[in-house]
Amino acid sequence: MKNKGFETRCVHGAYKAESGQPQNLPIVQSTTYRYYNAQDVAALFDLDSATPFYARLGSPTVDAFEQKMALLECGSAGMATSSGQAANLIAVLNIAEAGDHILSGTNIYGGTYNLFDVTLRKLGIDVEFFDQDISEEEIIALARPNTKAIFGETLGNPALSVLDIEKFAKAAHTIGVPLIVDNTLATPALCRPIEFGADIVTHSTTKFADGHGTSVGGCVVESGKFDWTVKDADGNLKFPSMAAPDESYHGLNFYEKFGEMAFCVRLKTVLIRDLGCTMSPMNAYLTHQGLQTLDVRMERHVKNAKAVAEFLANHPKVDWIIYPGLPGDKYYDLAQKYMPKGASAVMSFGVKGGRAAGEKLLENLELASVVVHVGDIHTSVLHPASTTHRQLSEEAQKAAGIDPGLIRLSVGLETVDDIIADFDQALAKI
Repeated sequence: MKNKGFETRCVHGAYKAESGQPQNLPIVQSTTYRYYNAQDVAALFDLDSATPFYARLGSPTVDAFEQKMALLECGSAGMATSSGQAANLIAVLNIAEAGDHILSGTNIYGGTYNLFDVTLRKLGIDVEFFDQDISEEEIIALARPNTKAIFGETLGNPALSVLDIEKFAKAAHTIGVPLIVDNTLATPALCRPIEFGADIVTHSTTKFADGHGTSVGGCVVESGKFDWTVKDADGNLKFPSMAAPDESYHGLNFYEKFGEMAFCVRLKTVLIRDLGCTMSPMNAYLTHQGLQTLDVRMERHVKNAKAVAEFLANHPKVDWIIYPGLPGDKYYDLAQKYMPKGASAVMSFGVKGGRAAGEKLLENLELASVVVHVGDIHTSVLHPASTTHRQLSEEAQKAAGIDPGLIRLSVGLETVDDIIADFDQALAKI
């Protein structure tokens, strides 16, 4: 299926009904799976068999969703999680532990920033944030002997900064660590980071992947191309969790046994096993269904977003707008390079009169929804400084590109003239 068109992969990828079987992916709603001898069950615990046995470690429905995400991202394997936050957490914990160091761009989602800056530090992992627009050489200079990964977002949420993936990948590989890219806002319909050198891709599938606001979930996809046997300056394995014997599995070497799927196999058999951040079969089914229309939805999202962005950019009561799909935007050229089909459907803007005027605008909207969400069929708005990023200091908010008056707008699939009319009437009342 990898040679088929993206639209075909969305519709047909991963799951294929056998003769007389359901055309649509079945929901296998069972916690346990039956076996008839001890040897078959023992093979499961020795990782010699991949058949299901307990829903915390997967199910046929979840497995099919994982395979589809890997197929769409052009990766070698995928691992579903209970949320996007869980996906980012276990992607890091799979290769880093207390005493290690992670590099991350500053312009990332506020929840991820807090996860890295607070929770990972409590676990003993030091995360160093940096301006993602610095040079490759400057990124490399930030590396330490204990650096284990570099992290960034294809499209910063809600700063809308576009990641120079190739630059980040070159820096990461010079250091000898994987590049982890959160591709939530772009989706594989608009950008596939692995094609530009990323090693691990994460998603909050709650957003555009599901697309209908029904299912919280996340996913990790690996490229299968990173060499986990890389060594540090002293000749020691840099990633012993991946390429050294694991005593909890009788000395099994994940990379040696599972090769290009090693990262995701270890995610499932160690991190999901121990932390339990499992995606439910129902959420996997609904998100798999959402992926079937991902390409056509993103096409319309982009078309509507561009029209709304042009309207806001030319409105006399709008002070500023950030949308990488607009010519003249700071990241327009990078957006054209990495997302030639469009810069997704999320934008940020501020109205004249600052925070108070912005709050008034939200009160005046009739069609658009004020919700803590982006990326579904409904047009939605939010004030991040007082909601998603309120746990950050004002200085940290500004470093993440969050102006006190910033309004985040996710353009939906309604008739675009109706979306524009709603903002026009709301702006007229300020």
